[in-house]
Amino acid sequence: MLLVIDVGNTNIVLGVYKGYSLICDFRLNTIKNKTSDEYAMSITEILHANDIKKTEIEDVIVASVVPDVMHSIENAIKKYFNLKPIIIDDNCGLGIKINHDNPKTIGADRIVNSVAGIKKYGVPLIIIDIGTAITFDVIDENSVYQGGAIIPGIGISSEALFLKTAKLPRVELYKPEKIVAKNTMDNIRVGMVIGYIGLIEKLIDEIVKEMKFDGSKLKVVATGGYSSLISKDINKIDIIDKKLTLDGMLEIYKMKKGL
Repeated sequence: MLLVIDVGNTNIVLGVYKGYSLICDFRLNTIKNKTSDEYAMSITEILHANDIKKTEIEDVIVASVVPDVMHSIENAIKKYFNLKPIIIDDNCGLGIKINHDNPKTIGADRIVNSVAGIKKYGVPLIIIDIGTAITFDVIDENSVYQGGAIIPGIGISSEALFLKTAKLPRVELYKPEKIVAKNTMDNIRVGMVIGYIGLIEKLIDEIVKEMKFDGSKLKVVATGGYSSLISKDINKIDIIDKKLTLDGMLEIYKMKKGL
């Protein structure tokens, strides 16, 4: 079995593949000062809860946008699984052409998503990862990664309102019933949810216009923790694929192993 580990700013998403099938996935909080022993205990306990023995894990591949936790994650795998994890970085042989001023600065998750998107949905392609940050990744008709955009995520924007204002509260985020809201909490929800829907729609339009994409061939794919909340109300988004990053890591693993 293959254990894939996607280390994000807020959560660590893990998946277990048996052959090419994802048999389970789960999430942990990303905690920068957590030790390798603590991460190992969390991972092995969740595997055990899914009737998977750690001895059944034959390989591990890791993608991370949080350098501060990588020492603990790598040591946890080496110490408790007796395996050397494959780390996805710019030296990993990602199997995708990149047209970017500095490819080394692109987050591993964005390239992983692009690899999966090309494999699953073809090109041209726009991938929108709606997580702690919202990233737009653009792949042209020749399967070349052309760059994209980054904006603050809905969660951290909402948290900024609470932290940087005297009276605005933290709110649970969901789509409100009315646009003209009658209370402060729904006012915030309108701005966060409806506002981000409009922002994403506008960016999609501008990307399509600049890239001169053929709308009949283009696929727009959403992924990430907030993708279900936002994407279902955006007609321009064709597919919501919550497992896109995990599937991309599987594809890169297959490339590395010549499978």
